[in-house]
Amino acid sequence: MQIEHIEIEQLPMLNTDLEGHGTFPPAVETFCQKIKEADCVMFASPEYNFSLAAPLKNAIDHWGSRPPNAWADKAAAIISTGGNGGGERAQYHLRQVGVFLDLHFINKPLFCLSAFEPPAKFDKDGNLINAEAKEKLKEVLLALHSFTLRLRGK
Repeated sequence: MQIEHIEIEQLPMLNTDLEGHGTFPPAVETFCQKIKEADCVMFASPEYNFSLAAPLKNAIDHWGSRPPNAWADKAAAIISTGGNGGGERAQYHLRQVGVFLDLHFINKPLFCLSAFEPPAKFDKDGNLINAEAKEKLKEVLLALHSFTLRLRGK
């Protein structure tokens, strides 16, 4: 399994004036091409006001869904962090958004990490250091891999 981190910070916020005659800004074109080439997608998101953060919603629901929909028929998983629920509400909302986009999320295992409760989950550089969380993350990746192969008929 090979994982590529795709940045979304360079994507412009929703602005239909940037959509000219079937073309999009170069950052959007690059983003969509990477999604189309991927066998599957794993979203990593914090919870923000009971939902996903605006930049992620913008990337997913605006730019990635423009015809042709880059997300169509992709296997997907979600991992999240947050307070008490570890991002459960953000995951639920992302699953709802995924219905329109024709994303196919794995149902289990869930990965919702309560990041602010002891023991420490991350080091000072943001690296995951908690052994239990690492094992759960591994389970998510294996489930996503297996689901991707099933979805592709392999």
